[in-house]
Amino acid sequence: MSGTTETLRAAAERFPDEVVTSASVRHLDLPGNGGRFALITLDNGFDHTKPTTFGPRSLANLDAAIDQVQAEADAGEIVGVGLTGKPFVFAVGADLKGVEVLRERDEALAIGRGGHDVFARLAGLAVPTFAYYNGAALGGGVEVGLHCAYRTVSRAVTAFALPEVFLGLVPGWGGCTLLPNLIGADRAVTVIIENALSQNRMLNGTKVYELGIADALFDGADFLEQSLVWTSAVLRGEIEVVRQEPDRGTAWDEAVARGRTIADDKVHGAAPAAYRALEIVSQARDGDVRAGFAAEDEALADLIMGEELRSGLYAFNLVQRRAKRPVGAPDKSLARPVTKVGVVGAGLMASQLALLFARRLEVPVVLTDIDQERVDKGVGWVHEQVDMLLLKGRIGQDKANRLKAAVTGSLDRVAAFADADFVIEAVFEEMSVKRQVFAELEAVVSPEAILATNTSSLSVTEMAAELKHPERVVGFHFFNPVAVLPLLEIVRAERTDDASLATAFAVARKLKKSAVLVKDAPAFVVNRILTRFMGEVLGAIDEGTPVEVADRALEPLGLPMSPITLLELVGPAVAHHVAGTLHGAFPDRFGVSENLGRVVAAGKRGLYTHDSGKPELDPEVLALFEVGDRVLTEEQVRARALDAIAEEVGLMLDEGVVAEAQDIDLCLLTGAGWPFHLGGITPYLDRAGISERVLGRRLLPRGVASVPE
Repeated sequence: MSGTTETLRAAAERFPDEVVTSASVRHLDLPGNGGRFALITLDNGFDHTKPTTFGPRSLANLDAAIDQVQAEADAGEIVGVGLTGKPFVFAVGADLKGVEVLRERDEALAIGRGGHDVFARLAGLAVPTFAYYNGAALGGGVEVGLHCAYRTVSRAVTAFALPEVFLGLVPGWGGCTLLPNLIGADRAVTVIIENALSQNRMLNGTKVYELGIADALFDGADFLEQSLVWTSAVLRGEIEVVRQEPDRGTAWDEAVARGRTIADDKVHGAAPAAYRALEIVSQARDGDVRAGFAAEDEALADLIMGEELRSGLYAFNLVQRRAKRPVGAPDKSLARPVTKVGVVGAGLMASQLALLFARRLEVPVVLTDIDQERVDKGVGWVHEQVDMLLLKGRIGQDKANRLKAAVTGSLDRVAAFADADFVIEAVFEEMSVKRQVFAELEAVVSPEAILATNTSSLSVTEMAAELKHPERVVGFHFFNPVAVLPLLEIVRAERTDDASLATAFAVARKLKKSAVLVKDAPAFVVNRILTRFMGEVLGAIDEGTPVEVADRALEPLGLPMSPITLLELVGPAVAHHVAGTLHGAFPDRFGVSENLGRVVAAGKRGLYTHDSGKPELDPEVLALFEVGDRVLTEEQVRARALDAIAEEVGLMLDEGVVAEAQDIDLCLLTGAGWPFHLGGITPYLDRAGISERVLGRRLLPRGVASVPE
């Protein structure tokens, strides 16, 4: 029994729930008398909605298939070996559920070595090997192909990436070593670091070919047939694959330096994976594959036993699983059909909503506002966006025509909304305004039409209090930009009924949003947490801490933007208004910055100017500030902000704002873009000891978003 076999057998015992991938071998005669060829197909027995992965039993199956073709190659019975996947999927890498159960570093080290040992056998066969990327290829799926001598890719491929750094790992089955030696360090840094840290950006088949990862590109309809024709021509010497030798001089160092700059910008040193990957890419310059694989094994073992990866896997599971099964959502059979949508308002947020509803629900959408000019501007914005989608090739001409026809405007609310099943308001964030809108709507819509509010902080219960049918009012809070951020906070008011709530969740599902059920509490989840921590930062500034010191305080967390940059994005007026709402509800915890009030009164859009191309403190803003003489350090501001967040999370859970801490993390991940290595926020608060110091308890059980005990 080989060491690899023992390793995989031991790992399989720890992971009994693996979805096992088979590696079946079939033989065929290559076109043009190319000879007898062995084709290995990776398939887990499910359709494309359950992509093929590599757990220990799956690796053992591939190992056994290689045993077979190795014997055939040594006997001269075959001229080559190919590797492909089931329809629409090549392979999407390691089965991460197996990684979660690992408790010891030696187990993690064995996983890295096991994958290397199996994949490397493809490069050691006595005949040429070919990978045919017929569909989605991620992580280990990409890497197994890198071990082959030649690669083809389908033009139909839309998901091709090395996403490990995004999750807190490194491409550890050859990616960090083989890819830079194939396409050069700079291109490899783009794939391994830049794309992974840019919300896991995917490559399509054409880009895979252009980067030099694949040697040939074929259409999806007859991809395998064309790949085999090409393979035969290569083996018969009719086609010579010529690859450019990577620049192993200063360009290599410059590429690694560029990767570090990207990592610093994205995670600010807060997560180790990108830096470990760059270390391996750096040493790969000498082409020593064996040393590179050993470095990948050690990095994998360290990272698998690290809390950042466990938080990343926890976050991944929240986004991929919990978001698809919202906790507390009523039975979906109660949902009513939605055949027409009304939007009250025609500003930027309302226009974004109109476009989203039209694209996803494919129903008529009508905008209204207080005058024709505003209505025309809103509808015009939607039509412009449709034209841009057409120009980028995201939709065809027929689809563009249908979308433009679907989105219309009207000043007559009776005509616009009488037959609408779902009407959402996106007007000024003022209770009296919203109550008036709902009163007017109730007079014109059908008795069962859902009335939704996009409020970011106001009480939905109070908004619906004077209506005849408050049971059909629901909070439907989107995040800006609507097309980018997936979160939808669905608010159940005190009298919202199950049918209305079920309809809201059904609409959210069609909109492809991650819906989280929240209690009707001030500012719900995301804005409550952001406002609390923003209040601590602004409070430190008001007391006398320099703006730039307070703004840098949270950098070590690797958040997507600094507090003052976030303030600019939200807008000082909106932030000040939400702070006022929360101060009214919780005056002992939420302050209102008088300095921010002066900024709003002066009509300023932020604290920085960008005239020089980089952010600099606006002297006119500084002239408005009245501050004290208490100067805090970055560490003190950070501690204050994190303690405040921990306190607020604990109170929100005690109040039942959401079902569990996991929902708070899901909201921050999908609504505020907080990084996976934090797991949202609660895993970080636990591992840093903040939750126990502030609350006297952990927010998550041990083993959840942490190494099992």
